[in-house]
Amino acid sequence: MQLSMRLRMNASLVTPGNRLADVGTDHGYIPIALVEEGVIPSALAMDVNEGPLMRAEEHIRLSGLVPYIETRLSDGLEKLGCGEADSVLVAGMGGPLMIRILQDGERQLAGVSELILQPQSEIGLVRHFLEESGWNIDAEDMVREDGKYYTAIHAVPGDMAWGQEVFYRYGKTLLENHHPVLGRYLKDRERICGQILENLDKNGRNTEIISARIREMKQELDIVREGLAYYETVK
Repeated sequence: MQLSMRLRMNASLVTPGNRLADVGTDHGYIPIALVEEGVIPSALAMDVNEGPLMRAEEHIRLSGLVPYIETRLSDGLEKLGCGEADSVLVAGMGGPLMIRILQDGERQLAGVSELILQPQSEIGLVRHFLEESGWNIDAEDMVREDGKYYTAIHAVPGDMAWGQEVFYRYGKTLLENHHPVLGRYLKDRERICGQILENLDKNGRNTEIISARIREMKQELDIVREGLAYYETVK
């Protein structure tokens, strides 16, 4: 199974030998690839929608992996039994929805040894949630594919106290490891924020909406530059 850069990044964070629960599996590509490659012995491919789950079932059947990958129609972790999975992968959805799934699935996560999360938005909120919920982020990765940036988080049970907001916004491990994709992202955001501010200034500050937007962009630019400054210190 040939995976995209984003999916390969997510798959690479699954610990070999673990049983995987892939929440929001869509086409089932990650479980199929990991079982085919002998990385994991089995998987549960779960989705809240019947359409994607049917596509996953077809791909699993064509791959000859029906004995090793089970599909389940499930709202988040609802249909995951306690002790059925060592690794839980949740990817390709917004941060708030991901947090809701993890909150609602607290009981099912009791015996899970690792989370692999790839939020499409509000990544800082997800990192804060993990810290508050007894998970420790011990690794992260980042790719740029088709003009978009994607970040994947690996978390294990444990204490975490990062403290500085810039770490939650951009990832402490990504910053400390001087991840090249993060560096490119920060420079892109600095440029984009600067361009937006320049255009807003040209339009004047005659409305409350424009003034609020200027304040918002200045705040983002400040934290982007804080991230860049930290990033440059760990070369």
